[in-house]
Amino acid sequence: MTERYPQTTYRNIVARSRLFRVEAVGLRFSNGVEVEYERLGGGANGAVLVVPVTDDRRVLLIREYAAGTERYELGLPKGRVEPGENPQQAADREMMEEVGYGAKRITHLRDLTLAPGYFGHRTQIMLAEELYEYRLPGDEPEVIEVVPWPLAELPALLAEEELTEARSIAALYLARDYLAAR
Repeated sequence: MTERYPQTTYRNIVARSRLFRVEAVGLRFSNGVEVEYERLGGGANGAVLVVPVTDDRRVLLIREYAAGTERYELGLPKGRVEPGENPQQAADREMMEEVGYGAKRITHLRDLTLAPGYFGHRTQIMLAEELYEYRLPGDEPEVIEVVPWPLAELPALLAEEELTEARSIAALYLARDYLAAR
């Protein structure tokens, strides 16, 4: 079957904050039906989420406050790709800021979306290996706790109540499977 994308008839910004842009998008489908969708616009450069793995196969997780859930959450280093950076550079910088390590080898595993019906954001999942200590100042309001965890003990990690972010969970599985296949 040949894909025919709907025709965009209009696109308007209906709300904006410091972090988000809400767009109304008019679409006309091939059967003539017209609808309006609202979506959160994605950042121009996207974002990275990094799975830093030490030589002894420990993942360097972070524990930081998440305003959305109003509690501390375990997850992986992440952040946006700044103008002028490629995803590998962004991944390396985020690791240096959040876990105090850089990487000699960074591999793109895949892109993930969040609620693609409403959110235009893409996150590039990156595997970081051959780590070395190097810290850059970050923009976090407090020191981030680094929690090393053996990748071989992924089932026990998934049982942790503080690990709820779907991107981090998917990235851990992707990294584990990629490393096992090598």
